[in-house]
Amino acid sequence: MATQQQILGAWILLIAYAALVLFFVIRGALRTKNIQDYAIGNLNFSPAFVGLSLAVSMTSAATFVINPALITIFGFSGVLSFGVFFPIASMISLVILTKSFRKYGQATKATTLAQWMGRRYNSSSYSLFMGFMSFLLITFIVLILVALAKVLSAALNLNQVYILTFIIVFVFGYMMFGGANSLVYTNTLQAFVMLVVAIILLTSGLEHFRDGIQGFVDKLAAIDPVLVKSTNPGSLLFRDYYEIIFAQIVIGVAVVCQPHIITKSLFLKKESDVNKFLVSAVIAQMLFFSVVFVGLYARIQFPDLTANGQVLNADDVIPTYVITIFSSGWFSVVVGLIVILGLLSAGLSTLEGLIQSLSTIITSDIIKPLFGEKIKDESSYMVINKMAIVFLAVVSFFIARDQLLFPKLSVAILAQNGVYAFFSIAFLPIVLGIFSPKAGLKAAVAASATALVVHFSVYYMLPMMVEAWDLNMGFFTKYLQGEVRNPAIAASTAIVFSTVVGLTVHFLSKNKTSEV
Repeated sequence: MATQQQILGAWILLIAYAALVLFFVIRGALRTKNIQDYAIGNLNFSPAFVGLSLAVSMTSAATFVINPALITIFGFSGVLSFGVFFPIASMISLVILTKSFRKYGQATKATTLAQWMGRRYNSSSYSLFMGFMSFLLITFIVLILVALAKVLSAALNLNQVYILTFIIVFVFGYMMFGGANSLVYTNTLQAFVMLVVAIILLTSGLEHFRDGIQGFVDKLAAIDPVLVKSTNPGSLLFRDYYEIIFAQIVIGVAVVCQPHIITKSLFLKKESDVNKFLVSAVIAQMLFFSVVFVGLYARIQFPDLTANGQVLNADDVIPTYVITIFSSGWFSVVVGLIVILGLLSAGLSTLEGLIQSLSTIITSDIIKPLFGEKIKDESSYMVINKMAIVFLAVVSFFIARDQLLFPKLSVAILAQNGVYAFFSIAFLPIVLGIFSPKAGLKAAVAASATALVVHFSVYYMLPMMVEAWDLNMGFFTKYLQGEVRNPAIAASTAIVFSTVVGLTVHFLSKNKTSEV
């Protein structure tokens, strides 16, 4: 529980931070005249700042709050999964995909991922389909809201649902006006705070290394020997190398295919800015992804996963860790408040990007194609965009409230299930669209449909069949058991099947064309 000193400091910091964010929002809003300005901005952004904006969008509260907590519970196997294989795959994929995606986006003047898809494959129906699939990303909004509610409620000793309400009203409220013009500025501010906080968190457990690395390992092993092993057979996410390496590499490669990530390159005005953009993004991400290691510090701090006699829910671990270790002495409290600010920044940075991307998709890729004939005034789309943000706020509130009141293992499971499903659907069409100029609509649709069906079949249908009919699917059976399952298994399977089907259709179509 936070002390009175911590609570007072948190309020002061929160008010100052909110004022600074509003300053940048107002500054950006004054330059936002239409929906295109809202989507990709009309300012000449520094490529380094856009790169930092991308870095914070990719890492978010999941990296700073949720994933470290899973590592607290399951140990070093989680570090390999979330801190090594996933980041390496995602950063390599980012560098490879971004340049080509931007070139085509600039040529077609696309402002959203769904538009890019529709124009690349010359199909308004496919663009509309991708627009509706984007609703899956609401689950990621929910993850961030839950993480922020946990952090602020721990810092202010207030009810989590009240905090959730405040966050939604404030953030969704200012995102009605700012858009891309303010997003880069607020993300850059948040990125610098996160860089400082990442260093503070990574050094917060240095005392555990007094006896060297082996001493640190021995402390974890004394709590539970499985915490220092490269696999954790008793976990739900890191049971073997298939989950830890294969699934995470596949997910890491595909994770870039989200609208708030891959479209960041469209903010750049010059091709020469791309390399600077990528360098700043990758360097920042390397540090941010390292923060998951803090989960091991938290396990040493809470060896039996309790604090003050209360069992810690996974999503409460990191906020409780921060409040606990930064509570003695005014300097420690100040450092702790900076860390709280960093955790907030980690969540807000991605939350802003998701709200901006999803509201633009709803307005430009769903409402405009369906009802555009009845809407003659372009300025009306800015009003519709605000209504879309209100809709997202209401839906997100009720789902996040349910996650706070009735938690399962972690909100990460819900978020991964939705987000992973989305980029499974988008992955191969983006790759084909970038690297194969002759790729047609049939291959893209086949890939997307396969990914959609396979992902949710593996996560929902196959487990019911295995349980009802006592099916034996070899090594794969264990991934289909239990009430809570690993979404990475469903998504990586979907991506593999989608790739096989999509490429098969692509090459068959090519052969038929060449024969004709």
